[in-house]
Amino acid sequence: MFNAIILPFAKQDIKDAADWYNTRQKGLGRRFTSEVNSKVNTLKSDPYICPIRYDNLRTAVLDVFPFMIHYIISETEHIIVITAILHTSRNPAIWTGDRDTDNEK
Repeated sequence: MFNAIILPFAKQDIKDAADWYNTRQKGLGRRFTSEVNSKVNTLKSDPYICPIRYDNLRTAVLDVFPFMIHYIISETEHIIVITAILHTSRNPAIWTGDRDTDNEK
């Protein structure tokens, strides 16, 4: 079993999405957060289950919500590092830290 580290930008991604979903329906943000946690637990058990998408970055698609978890695997430290949790329609360039390049419609 791997450990998981969720970087601050990814934590903010979770919070922002949960807040948005809660404005749509009470409790929906909690459901989103629960699904993220479930997928992270799956990745901790088998981080290689998802394909490499960019360089060494892998992505895991949530089952219900249209979001992808972006992560890297550190084999030497036996951890996965979650760099972003983004809506599938968002520009993936923002996970690099350049969050001003987001071109949402």
